[in-house]
Amino acid sequence: MPVQDFHVNQAMKSILSRDNPIFKQLKKLSESARERRKAGQALLDGIHLIEACVASGYEPGMLVVSEQGMGNPEIAALLSRVDSPQIIAVPNALFAELSPVETPTGVLAVIDIPQPEVPVNPSFALVLEDLQDPGNLGSVLRSAAAAGVQVVWLSPGCVDAWSPKVLRAGMGAHFVLPIVERADLIETANGFPGVTLAACLKGEPLYGIDLQGPVAFMIGNEGAGLSPALQAAATKRFTIPMPGAVESLNAAAAAAICLFERVRQTGERPD
Repeated sequence: MPVQDFHVNQAMKSILSRDNPIFKQLKKLSESARERRKAGQALLDGIHLIEACVASGYEPGMLVVSEQGMGNPEIAALLSRVDSPQIIAVPNALFAELSPVETPTGVLAVIDIPQPEVPVNPSFALVLEDLQDPGNLGSVLRSAAAAGVQVVWLSPGCVDAWSPKVLRAGMGAHFVLPIVERADLIETANGFPGVTLAACLKGEPLYGIDLQGPVAFMIGNEGAGLSPALQAAATKRFTIPMPGAVESLNAAAAAAICLFERVRQTGERPD
């Protein structure tokens, strides 16, 4: 069925050309962190992520649907219940150019990037320095949201938190977790009202540290780890005991272990 034959919503518009200015802007949002920062917008891919966004109180400014997506009952239901001022229909080939995955989901949303409300004196925080892998960062944010972290600070060298791949890996964490990008981590560590713990290859064993007070974990780059300057700014250096034949963990795995050890020690439960 050609795009121009759709009559699902009177507000729907069709884009049939790569030269369309709306398509060009969507392409920039899908590919460029600089453009996302300039526009203050991000592109969400897939029903789950869009629904997580809406459930958290954010409404998309635009929904983009492929020809194939228009035939999907779940997407049709999404279009009928999400209050978006603009719905754009595009051919499958053009949609594939915007989607971050090999098998496009059929629906995208444009949102204004939320402005984080950072607690004045957070008691549970995460500091990330120069994480480069989008999947790693998204997984870390997902774990942080699940563990009850109150704020995440990212260094200027981290991958863009609002890139489509990070958003997909975060699975909605972005909408329930204050994320501060391009932060001065030394200043952040020095101003944190509690213990700052730097993950290192050599340090105190994690499981012997009292984590029941205000804590900020600091996790570094996948290859280089934390910079010497940030290690020096920490209250303590710690290591995760690893009796096996490897000397380090994936950043996402290390972060999850640390965060949930704190949950275990505090005995925190959902409200």
